[in-house]
Amino acid sequence: MKPYIVCHMMSSVDGRIDCDMTERIGGDEYYEALEQLGCDSDFSGRVTMQMHFALPEPFVPRDSTPVGCPSAYKAVEARGYAVAVDSKGRLQWPDNRVDDRPLLVVTSEQVSVAYLDTLRSQGISWIVAGQDEVDLAQAVEVLGSEFGVKRLAVVGGGHINGAFLKAGLLDEVSLVMGAGIDGRRGMTAVFDGIDDPAFPTTLLRLNSVERIGRDSVWLRYTFLK
Repeated sequence: MKPYIVCHMMSSVDGRIDCDMTERIGGDEYYEALEQLGCDSDFSGRVTMQMHFALPEPFVPRDSTPVGCPSAYKAVEARGYAVAVDSKGRLQWPDNRVDDRPLLVVTSEQVSVAYLDTLRSQGISWIVAGQDEVDLAQAVEVLGSEFGVKRLAVVGGGHINGAFLKAGLLDEVSLVMGAGIDGRRGMTAVFDGIDDPAFPTTLLRLNSVERIGRDSVWLRYTFLK
């Protein structure tokens, strides 16, 4: 069963999410709000994980034979996971935990058998979902049914947020808006990367507004179905 999925982000007033910028306009508000959401697991995009947690060198398999079928491997039973998406199996990991949670990699059928073997040897769980790219709908079903994830926080970046939005998988948007403006051209927004010019505007219902920290505002929305 699909978990309840919340996209939780911190942004500037103009909706940008550059990490260096958001660190300057907020303190611990983002993490305080995230804790209150009560999510047992979080889900991050490849770029976010590359920037903050993965090793700088990409994984290069000696044999690039793709696995070619869906599968899942649970390295450890846990109450929650730090989930990273990596469609082709390029990220290398220094450890099998991220922020005190066991790491779980979501990848596609294009991933090499060698990469999955490496994850297994490190004690890292995985889900293979989707033929050419990660099938998020399939992946979150497996997260719920096989890994016991009940509430999942999608925590960026903007392109993975956009992918969840486009797939219609989000139940809630949780946005901490810091007291600052980015204004720079081309900076990533909270939801980004949807190339379809005909993609319809997504309508939301405001559930709550709360002042958090000194000057930030915490907005929570659900989706109008």
